[in-house]
Order: sequence, then structure tokens, then C-alpha cells
Amino acid sequence: MLNNQEVNLTDKWKSRYSNSVNSVVYFALLPFGLNDEAVNKILLGEEEIKGNLYYKIEVTFSQVGGGEDFDDVFVYWINKDNYHMDYLGYYYHTNEGGIRFREGVNQRKRGGIIFSDYINYKGPAGYKDVAGLAALFKASKLEKLSEINLENLEVSGGR
Repeated sequence: MLNNQEVNLTDKWKSRYSNSVNSVVYFALLPFGLNDEAVNKILLGEEEIKGNLYYKIEVTFSQVGGGEDFDDVFVYWINKDNYHMDYLGYYYHTNEGGIRFREGVNQRKRGGIIFSDYINYKGPAGYKDVAGLAALFKASKLEKLSEINLENLEVSGGR
């Protein structure tokens, strides 16, 4: 919709917008969905960031049921004290690929769900070690790309 009018899009643009919206929703609702059948999780150990201790969990997806981007690699840093996902990193293959690290900020609970805004960082060109991103973050070797702010959050219904 644009100015309350439906806009006709080519299949290419429908796919682009659909993927963008799905990506925003996926990251906004993490860690929900990480128990789906296609999710593969490995505990990589623990890591300290900014004085807090985190479980470091690698997540990959099976090809069957894992979606178009099943071959992307994610690492989540889960706070050992409150189980909040304060950091995440991922390596993606679309559009020539790249690596990102996100720091969760402004965490708040709505309808029993914890939402975070994120500061989005870019890793060095050619760098693919998702599990090593926190070390680069702590050493201030990541480039800030953007801020992702969720506004006007409303949660209704639910279980």
C-alpha cells in the first residue's frame, strides 16, 4: 500500500519486499522460532561481553524446511542471568554475502514477549567467522551500519 492505495508490483519486487518484511519480523521475534524442526543448534561455550556472561549458540538450518536462506549461519549470545538474547551475529549469502553483528538495546516486554532495538554492525570484508564477531565488537573493530528501532509495538491475542 502507498498512500492507502494498493500498488501493483512485479514478481521480483514482491519477492524483495516479502523477504525484507520476513527478515524484520524474524529478527524482531527472536528467539521465537528457534525450536522449529529445521533448526540445528550447537552450544559453542560461554563468552563474556561488557561484564556479562553469555551462552554462545550457533544456529544453522536444514535444507528441508529451512527456507530460501537455509545456508546462512547465526550465533546468538544468551545472557546467563536473565536468558535475554543481547547479541546476535550472522553470515548471509544473498547479494554477494556478508557478515553482521547486532547489539540488542532498549529491551522491553510487551504481551509477555521481550523486544529489542538493535545497533547493526558490519564485519570486515571477507570475514566469515560468526562466532568470532563478539571479539571484534569488544575490540571496536566493527563498523556501525544502522540502528533498527521497533516503534508502536502492540501485542494482542496470543496463548
